[in-house]
Amino acid sequence: MRDNSIFGNEMSEEINTSPLDELSKVLAQTGDPKLIRSFLGSLLTRSELAAISSRWALVRLLSIGVSQRAVARELGLSLCKITRGSKELKKANSPFAKMIGIYQKSHTSSNF
Repeated sequence: MRDNSIFGNEMSEEINTSPLDELSKVLAQTGDPKLIRSFLGSLLTRSELAAISSRWALVRLLSIGVSQRAVARELGLSLCKITRGSKELKKANSPFAKMIGIYQKSHTSSNF
């Protein structure tokens, strides 16, 4: 029997993407970073928030040329996680690279 639930067995590679698609659309429509932060704080555990924050930080650091070893030292992460982030950044049409680009564009324009 196939488990399509997002809350199902962690060994299952199948995920019901409909709720994830819904969530992605709602987050994209809010335009309210404070609401999104509060929502994520309600939705995720502290360890999940820490993991997401660390992954975002590692991708940001890699995107500006910080070495993988320096990122590992700075964030206290394993080289395996950092290597995964590096590989994702290098992929053609990388969602990581696109999000970093959006971040950099908005971050740079807000400094003027």
